[in-house]
Amino acid sequence: MKLSKFWGRIVMAVTLLVIAATLVNMGLQYRSLQAFTRQAFEVAETYSVRIVRDEFGVPQIYGVTDPDTAFGLGYAQAEDDWATLQTTLVAARGRLARYAGQDAAPTDYIVQLLRIRELVEARYESDLSPATRALVEAYADGLNLYAAENPRHTWSAELPVRGQDIVAGFVLRTPFMYGLDGDLAELFEDARQRTVSMGSSETAFQLIEAERLPFGSNAFAIAPSRSADGATRLLINSHQPFEGPVAWYEARLHSEAGWDMAGATFPGAPLILHGFSPDLGWAHTVNKPDLSDIYVLETEGDRYRLDGEWLDLEHGTARLTIGIFGPISWTVTRDMWWSRHGPVVRTDHGDYAIRYSGMDQVGQVEQWYAMNRATDFDSWMTAMEINAISSLNAVYADREGHIAYVYNARMPVREAGYDWLQYLPGDRSELIWDEYLPLTAMPIYTDPDSGWLLSANQTPFDASEQADNIDAVGYSPTFGIQPRYSNRAWRGLDLLRAEGAISRERLLEIKFDKVYAPQSPVARLVDELLAADFSADQDLARAQGMLARWDLSTDTANREAALGVLVAVRCIGNLHTDDPWLMDPAEALREAAADLMAHHGRLDPEWGEVNRLVRGELNIPIGGGPDALRAIYAGSHDLDANGQLTAAAGDTSIMLVEWLADGSLDASAIIQYGAATLNESSPHYADQAPLFAAEQWRTLDLSIREGGYRPGAPD
Repeated sequence: MKLSKFWGRIVMAVTLLVIAATLVNMGLQYRSLQAFTRQAFEVAETYSVRIVRDEFGVPQIYGVTDPDTAFGLGYAQAEDDWATLQTTLVAARGRLARYAGQDAAPTDYIVQLLRIRELVEARYESDLSPATRALVEAYADGLNLYAAENPRHTWSAELPVRGQDIVAGFVLRTPFMYGLDGDLAELFEDARQRTVSMGSSETAFQLIEAERLPFGSNAFAIAPSRSADGATRLLINSHQPFEGPVAWYEARLHSEAGWDMAGATFPGAPLILHGFSPDLGWAHTVNKPDLSDIYVLETEGDRYRLDGEWLDLEHGTARLTIGIFGPISWTVTRDMWWSRHGPVVRTDHGDYAIRYSGMDQVGQVEQWYAMNRATDFDSWMTAMEINAISSLNAVYADREGHIAYVYNARMPVREAGYDWLQYLPGDRSELIWDEYLPLTAMPIYTDPDSGWLLSANQTPFDASEQADNIDAVGYSPTFGIQPRYSNRAWRGLDLLRAEGAISRERLLEIKFDKVYAPQSPVARLVDELLAADFSADQDLARAQGMLARWDLSTDTANREAALGVLVAVRCIGNLHTDDPWLMDPAEALREAAADLMAHHGRLDPEWGEVNRLVRGELNIPIGGGPDALRAIYAGSHDLDANGQLTAAAGDTSIMLVEWLADGSLDASAIIQYGAATLNESSPHYADQAPLFAAEQWRTLDLSIREGGYRPGAPD
C-alpha cells in the first residue's frame, strides 16, 4: 500500500470519528434541550407578572412579588438584547472563546484565574439572603423561558441559566469598574511598567493612571433651598458605550410587595442599578480610588519567599475551550498559580501577585437590592454601608429634600509608608491586607448649605460651593483618592457657582453645555498652538487662524469645532487629563486640517456635519464632544469615508427626577437609540435617537398601566 493511501485512510477514519462523535453529541444536546424546554415552561407558570410596553417600547413590569417582577425583567431584557445577555453570562463562566473564538481566550483565562465561579459557588448560600437568591433565580428563569422559546438563537450547551450565573456577572464586572483590567493588562506587557515601592511615600494623594480612566459621568442634585421653585431635583447622566455589555437598558419595575423603581440597568442585572422610586433616587458616577495592588514575588521555581520562608505556589490548570467551526471546538490548557496575596501572573520580567478589593465578595447584588427597596435616606445609607459595591460614587436626592454625595469605596486597611500605586514587595506578609474600612471613612456630603452637589469624576474634595467642600486633610494617601478634574467638573462647578436660584430650565442648560472650560486641557492645547510661530508654514498658519476664532464650543452650528476637536482627540484622547500630549500639537493640527480638507474641502464645516448620531439608516447631527457636559465620544479620531465621526459613547440613559414643592413627582428620560437594542426591524430600534440628538425628553407616565402580556403565554 502506498504511503499516501495509508495516510489518506487515516485522515478519513479520524474525520468519520469526529463526525460520529459530533452527531452523538448533537443528539444528546437535543434530548437535553427538550428536557430544558419543558422545565422552563413549567417554571414560568409559577410566576405572576405582566409586561406593558409604553409607546417607546420601554418595559413596565408588574409582578405580585419581587421575584415575579425580576422574572419579567429577565424575559423583557432577553426580548430586546438576548445576544448581549448570553455573551455576558457565558463570559462570566469563563467559556466565551467557545463561541467567540480564540480572541476571547484571554478573558476566559482571567475569569478562571480570578476564580469567579469557585467564589460564587462557595458563598452563594452563605453570603446572600434568601430574598436576594430568589430574585436572581427568578431573573434567570425569565432568561431560560426566552431561551426555550428561541432555541435557534441560543447556545443550548450553556443552559439552563442559574442564579449563580447572575451573581458571577456582578463579581466579574465590579472590579473592572475601578480599573483591575488595566492592572492585569499591564502585567502582560513586554517590560515592567512601574517601580517597586520600598516605603516612605511622601505623596499626599496619588494619581490613578490616566489611561485607565473611563469616559466619565455626570450627576447633579439640587435641594429645595437652591431651586427656583422649591423642588428637589436629581439629574442622572452616566456615560457608557452606546452598545454592548455595559450599555444602559431602561425599565420600570413594580411589585405588589412594595418594589417600585424606574431607571437603568445592564444586561444580566435583575434590578435597577441607578434610578428612582417615589421616595428617592440616586445616580452613579465612576470614581478611581486605589483598590488593587500588585506585588513583585521573589521566586525560585514554583516557590515564593514570604517572611523569610519559601512557600509553594498553588497550581491549577485553566481549560480554554475554543470554537473552531460550528459544534467543533478544541480545548487547550494553561497553567495558573496563586500565592497568599492572590492570583499570580508569571512573565519574562517577573512574577507578580494581585490583590484587589472585592476579591472575596459576592454581595454586590444584595446591596443594590437593598438600595432598590430603601424608602428614605437612613435606609438607603444602611444599604450603602453594606459596602459590597467596591467603587462608584452615588449622588442622592429624595422627596423630603435631602441630597447627598457618597464617595463610595470598599477600601482596604493598608500599612502606611508605602506608595501603594507602585508595585509592592511580595516578601512581607504585613502588606497582605485582609480588612476593609467602613464606608463612613470615605468622603460623604449630606445636605450641604449650598443646596447643590455635582459629581463629574473629579476629586471628591471639590463638589459644591467652596465653603461646603470636604477638606482633604485627614484622608490617608493609601486611599489613592484621585486629585484630578474633568472638563465637565471645571465647567459644571463654574456654572453652578455663578447661579443664584437654579431653575429646571437652567439646570438642563448646564447639563447640555457644550463648551470647554478655560482651565481645561483643550483650552491649554489651543493656547499653546496659538502661541506657536507657523509663519513659515502656510497650511499650519491657516489652521492656526481658524483655531484663533474658536470659542471652545461644540454646538452643531460651530464652524471651528471640527478642527479643534480633531486636534484635541489626537493630543489628549478621550480622557482630557493633565498628562503630556499624546502627539506633537503641531503635527496633530496638520493631520486634522488635512483630514478636513480631504473630506470636506474646507477647514470649517459645521460641527453637525462631522459629529453624527448613526443608527441603522438614521444619520443625524449631534452637538457636544469628548469630556463636554454634553458628552459625545466618537469611536475614532479620524474621519470616516463620509467625512464623519460616529458617536459611540458618552451621554446614554439620562433621567431628570423632580420632587415638586406640592409633593408630586415628575420624571423625564431619554436614551441614545431605543428600547429594542438589537432588533433592527423594531420601530423602537432608533425611535428615541432624534429626541436624544435634539436634547428633548420623554415624560414618564408613573401610573400603573393596564394590559400588557404575560411571559410564556400564547399570543
